Amino acid sequence: MEWTTVETADGAKLSVRLFKPAAPVEDAEDVAVVLVHPYTILGGVQGLLRGMAQGLAERGHRAVTFDMRGAGRSTGRASLTGSSEVRDVVAVCRWVADTLKPRAVLLVGSSAGAPIAGSAVDKVDQVVGYVSIGYPFGLLASILFGRHHDAILKSEKPKLFIMGTKDGFTSVKQLQNKLKSAAGRVDTHLIEGAGHFQMEGPAFDAQMVDLIVNFIKSLPK
Repeated sequence: MEWTTVETADGAKLSVRLFKPAAPVEDAEDVAVVLVHPYTILGGVQGLLRGMAQGLAERGHRAVTFDMRGAGRSTGRASLTGSSEVRDVVAVCRWVADTLKPRAVLLVGSSAGAPIAGSAVDKVDQVVGYVSIGYPFGLLASILFGRHHDAILKSEKPKLFIMGTKDGFTSVKQLQNKLKSAAGRVDTHLIEGAGHFQMEGPAFDAQMVDLIVNFIKSLPK
């Protein structure tokens, strides 16, 4: 694991952690994974994604977590709607592409990190796919994050939406209705009985890693 700092286009300095495989893993694709943490204003930080990042590294993928502006060790101020944080995701993805030089980058967003990551998907050419864990599509959450919906729904890049059937922010029907208008390949994976905040916990890390790795394997070479 290595620490570094990445500066955004508007001057925020982001604390970034790189998780590397200890040894090469046979059949692992050269796809780096950038993970975007939950809502900063509710205490979201990159440490919440550490288990998933470690699991991905063990499966042969370089994984990157970072504190968005105003979270953890990063400078700047968090925004209410996640609009400024899109620049953070873009800066980290470009740093990964330019510095680590993987064949491709996969973006993974958790909770409010999902809409923020979704708005960045088409802003970086090297990003080849997107995974959402608990995208908050529900009516109340859409007051804050509705401005992000169009970007991911109109993107032609492959998308995987993971959600618990007991998610308090988005019902299964709301998810299905939203995805009817989505472009390109759209996969969903529902976890029976899981709530929104449960899926952010360590008990689900191994399952999330499996889903992410299998999605990477399914992407066009």
